[in-house]
Amino acid sequence: MRTTPTILVIPTGIGCEIGGFAGDALPAAKLLASASGCLVTHPNVMNGGALSEKNERIFYVEGYSLDRFARAEIGLKKVNQQKIGIIFDRNIENEILLRHLQVADACVATLGIDIASYVITDEPVGIVISDEFSGFSTGYIRNPETLIKAGKSLIKQGITAVAIVTRFPDEIDVENVNLYREGKGIDVIAGVEAVISHIISKYLKIPCAHAPALTPIDLKMNLDPRAAAEEIGYTFLPSVLIGLSTAPDLIDLPDFNNKITLYPNEIESIVVPNGALGGEAVLACMERDLNIIAVKNVGFLNVSSKWFDYKKLFIVDNYIEAAGLLIAIREGINYKSIKRPIKSIYKCP
Repeated sequence: MRTTPTILVIPTGIGCEIGGFAGDALPAAKLLASASGCLVTHPNVMNGGALSEKNERIFYVEGYSLDRFARAEIGLKKVNQQKIGIIFDRNIENEILLRHLQVADACVATLGIDIASYVITDEPVGIVISDEFSGFSTGYIRNPETLIKAGKSLIKQGITAVAIVTRFPDEIDVENVNLYREGKGIDVIAGVEAVISHIISKYLKIPCAHAPALTPIDLKMNLDPRAAAEEIGYTFLPSVLIGLSTAPDLIDLPDFNNKITLYPNEIESIVVPNGALGGEAVLACMERDLNIIAVKNVGFLNVSSKWFDYKKLFIVDNYIEAAGLLIAIREGINYKSIKRPIKSIYKCP
């Protein structure tokens, strides 16, 4: 069967109805992977706390590296298994650290994942979450150098992929956290998580993903099902380890050793929320004249199709329709033949 390699992006921390919660875009990713035969997406789509899946048709690529792939700076090489190391923040208390180490041992014993070693940063990473609610999740870290140093020490030991676990403050805005748990708000820590993984991707150029370390929160009765995956364990590390276990290697272009499984020039389409058309991956795909499939997936960001005059921009109502469009592209069927009314062909001027 012919494949139509596709990128799926659902930006972190903008409160999308699908993909703004705990791995709730994973079913959509599986559907699009089935329709296209080959999907490249990022941890925000795949990670569901304690829940995730491996899928041989899905390439798990951190967001910064996915943007580089869309810009045709790197290619992706499938691997049978990554050798994972874990960076732990110096600020993590012993009891919480032990919970995470037990998760790693469980993933080795039960899932057969290769997790070789871990390192604790020399200094606290220093998480700062913005206290100004703007509709987006934002923040920064005070000490990126300690993360980079820890990652380099793992690479020297033969590690090929890195999971990062940092201690987030317990004094997070309770009102916004509860709104998120009820399905009415954004993930307030997601923006800083993206900053952390982007730093590792940029400076170490290996597969990576982040999991926050938090103290357990109280049971909530009116919990939205989309947030429920984050409530069933002591850590959010399992999905990160599952995703990284077979994440592709990142190969700088040009590649003279023919190591690459998927080249950027093989991508035909990118699927993205209609309000998030200003992202780097989308703009790079526009520059390369690819199909932009914009899904009506409501979030707080509103860079929509009204700002773009692009001939290959397709607006669809949902991910089921996006999957149908990808099948039409894959099979060489004119999608206009399926829509009604059908316009007559016209005479060239």
